[in-house]
Amino acid sequence: MVVAHDDLAEIRALAAQVARERYEPIAEELDVQRKPISREQRMELGALGFLGIAHPEEYGGSGAPLAQALAVVEEFGKVCRPAAFQIFEANTGPAQVISHLGTHEQKQRWLPDIVSGAKTMAVAISEPDAGSAATDMITAAKPEGQRYVINGTKRWISNGGEADQYLVYCRLSDAPGSKGIGAILVEKDTPGLSFGAGERLMGFRGIPSADIYFDNVSVPQENVVVPAGDFSKLFGVFSVERLGNTTMSIAIGQAALDKTIKYVQEREQFGKPLVEFQSVQVLLADMALQVEAARLLRDRAAATAGVGLPDSYEVSLAKCTANEMAKRVTDIAMQLHGGNGYTEEYGIERLHRDAHGWAIAGGTPTMQRIRIVSELLGRKFDQRR
Repeated sequence: MVVAHDDLAEIRALAAQVARERYEPIAEELDVQRKPISREQRMELGALGFLGIAHPEEYGGSGAPLAQALAVVEEFGKVCRPAAFQIFEANTGPAQVISHLGTHEQKQRWLPDIVSGAKTMAVAISEPDAGSAATDMITAAKPEGQRYVINGTKRWISNGGEADQYLVYCRLSDAPGSKGIGAILVEKDTPGLSFGAGERLMGFRGIPSADIYFDNVSVPQENVVVPAGDFSKLFGVFSVERLGNTTMSIAIGQAALDKTIKYVQEREQFGKPLVEFQSVQVLLADMALQVEAARLLRDRAAATAGVGLPDSYEVSLAKCTANEMAKRVTDIAMQLHGGNGYTEEYGIERLHRDAHGWAIAGGTPTMQRIRIVSELLGRKFDQRR
């Protein structure tokens, strides 16, 4: 599906205005205090339609192409990542698994609250001994009558302890490797579910993160979203989340570039603005080149999705490029801001800290490179040999 240019421009402009007026003023406070936006602020995002852009109209969404959701994530990501994260999570996170793979009943039960902002849904994949090697997970859901009983631990859960619902990737059968893995939804208030202390991360400070512990957590069988054996389908949908991640990195890179363009024209050294020095011009050009290259790869990947799923090869190219771009571009921005870039006042160090977080989340650049080669050659590589 081709995104109408007017529609895309209109929703981007609205998102930019709301982000700048309502959320940019609180961004630094959220970072310093390590707290997420409030439920009321999230509901406001839902009322504006930002949380349901990429979900079907039948469940309260807009049914719009993924590109529109990514445009909103990008505009918010430039100025307030905690707010952008809520839009990212609703449109490109685990709710997309429900949207693409859930039953009609599950979609009716869970999606309207995600779209309105009444509830949030987090994904639980990683474990203490299963990060990049996700198929090493041991958290298991055992059938007992009409229910499943879950035991295990999940780690690095973004919005852990804050989200109302958790889409838990776990072993639903005794089949080895990926064949035994599926996904089941668990409500936050389910007995036996508990959380570890909030992580004190380098960045992501307005995005809670905590371990989740499952101690004989019993859930109804109708909460199984993806049965054992459909792990490949789960990661097919996860490509949408990786495009959201890509967009957060692009937002960070663009914000760093925008701040630097302004700074080098205002700041003077040796009697003239910094931008008059050729060495500064070269670095500024490098920043622009890297940001635009990442954006073009993201846009190409999003175009393969329309209202469906993007091509995983295109997504890996975009994510790897954008993640590394954001780290490099924010580093250059810090150099060009000099000592000012190292202070909290200018917001550059916050951009740099967050850039590293998005490069780790959703599959590191190293893992993306492995996926790229797998797609290029049409084969899988066994990293255990």
